Amino acid sequence: MNGAQDLGGMMGFGPTLAEPDEPVFHARWEKRALALTLAVGALGEWNIDVSRHARESLHPVDYLSSSYYEVWLKGLEKLLVARGLATPRELAEGRALGPSKPTKPPLAAGAVATALAEGTPYDRPQTSSARFSVGDDVRALNVHPKGHTRLPRYVRGRRGRVEKIHGVFVFPDANAHDLGECPQWLYSVRFSSQELWGGDGDRNLDVSVDAWESYLEEAKA
Repeated sequence: MNGAQDLGGMMGFGPTLAEPDEPVFHARWEKRALALTLAVGALGEWNIDVSRHARESLHPVDYLSSSYYEVWLKGLEKLLVARGLATPRELAEGRALGPSKPTKPPLAAGAVATALAEGTPYDRPQTSSARFSVGDDVRALNVHPKGHTRLPRYVRGRRGRVEKIHGVFVFPDANAHDLGECPQWLYSVRFSSQELWGGDGDRNLDVSVDAWESYLEEAKA
């Protein structure tokens, strides 16, 4: 979707500045926001792509005026209400007002470190041959889906070259809407800066983007 979260290549937001000795969290509530998001996510009521889509589908004004972890919390609140885990009134009052919805057992505190270290695998078995090979010239489709997508707006319609084939992975555009995993081949595609931004692009800079197979088409000579 063409939302406020897709800022790559957009002007007017100023440079990205590195913060010297940046702390992991800038405030105690940020640590709690991350912990709460991970704890509720472990209940299995949604997947990572559903969670991302909840955050990116916030109203643009709300998204851009919120800090990083404020966006996380607002996305989590949307999911809690949508999946029947909490009501708007309960969120406003900060307490349960009725019986809770049955879920998987919560993740025990002692199991958190192991669970995070193991992660969740999203690679899947290969059931077909890859459409593209390393070195192929491809073009990212110029599409503007209403739902979730991982194809950055600034590469759409642009020509690049396949530099790596990662394998087959869960397709987030379907997974974000509970339409199944729909695994696809995933490629790393290199674009020149001038292809992306014309004469203003740095001749010495290329941009590599991971793109699922359905994002790409053969680039005709």
